[in-house]
Amino acid sequence: MKKHNFYAGPAILPEYTVDKVIEACRDFDGMGLGIMEISHRSKEFVAVMEQAQQLFKDLLDIPQGYHVLFLGGGASTQFTVVPMNLMQKKSAYLNTGAWASKAIKEARLYGEVEVVASSEDKNFTYIPKGYVVPEDADYFHITSNNTIYGTEFHSDPDSPVPMVADMSSDILSRPVDVSKYALIYGGAQKNLAPAGVAFVIVREDILGKVDRKIPTIFDYRTHIEKGSMFNTPPVLPIYAALQTLIWIRDNGGVEAMRKRNHEKATLLYEEIERNKLFRPTITNEEDRSVMNVCWVMNEEYAEHEKPFLEFATEHGMIGIKGHRSVGGFRASLYNALPLESVKALIEVMQEYEKKI
Repeated sequence: MKKHNFYAGPAILPEYTVDKVIEACRDFDGMGLGIMEISHRSKEFVAVMEQAQQLFKDLLDIPQGYHVLFLGGGASTQFTVVPMNLMQKKSAYLNTGAWASKAIKEARLYGEVEVVASSEDKNFTYIPKGYVVPEDADYFHITSNNTIYGTEFHSDPDSPVPMVADMSSDILSRPVDVSKYALIYGGAQKNLAPAGVAFVIVREDILGKVDRKIPTIFDYRTHIEKGSMFNTPPVLPIYAALQTLIWIRDNGGVEAMRKRNHEKATLLYEEIERNKLFRPTITNEEDRSVMNVCWVMNEEYAEHEKPFLEFATEHGMIGIKGHRSVGGFRASLYNALPLESVKALIEVMQEYEKKI
């Protein structure tokens, strides 16, 4: 039976990436050595790093003055490193979920944090509108997609101060106007690579403006100067990221990803709306995530939540159990997930409906 991978992260990768990584683990670039066994300072791996950085820039049309970094520690480390580098006195945050809340907690270690708006009052089931970003903030932080609750920004907001975004779960899924942001970061384990590396896209002129002493390894300028080679980088995930970037390029780029992802999400949301058993957790369509589709049983069928999950799992649907703070179900539709998997999930939902 074919398994369909809807895990929220670590998540499905393109078959192309998996095949290339397996091959490189045995023999990288004809060296007779595996990618995990060679020096990160070898000319062969330096070429990998440089190609991955350039391809990231090409795919997102990143302007001059920005640098692409690949760093260890994941997005959670960036929750601390961002304010360490950027906050002199005050920052502004939009609270749209668990990860935004964690970022706010870490930022408060470095100065005043103004939460300009929050959707916590309705369990983060909408993106706040009409908020005002204070012009005396050193930066404004958003989380562009919320994997747990299933909300997402579908355009790049305006900000009177430098804007920072955690794009862990929707990077490269749609075009982004990078010029609107001072810094974009994220963990790679959803749309890019295996867990173990974070990407940072940073505009260089935003750095060096805080008074505090920054530990060398946490200073973005260190990694810009050393080309992400100050210390040993996560070699294998970076190589995998390069293969995913190549796959995206060869399959039409981020605009093609956007079209494919919207087709997948539209089909699944339409089935959730149609099926008598289910309802979406996000009622406002303009706030619904394309990457992470969340839904629950209708109240009159609540007793079928566990049986449906078991039925779906038996039919090859893997990773659709919703996060514990939301319940119900979640299907992550990242770039690498084929349309075939969404159609298979819909067939399972319809088949179970016929049983009731």
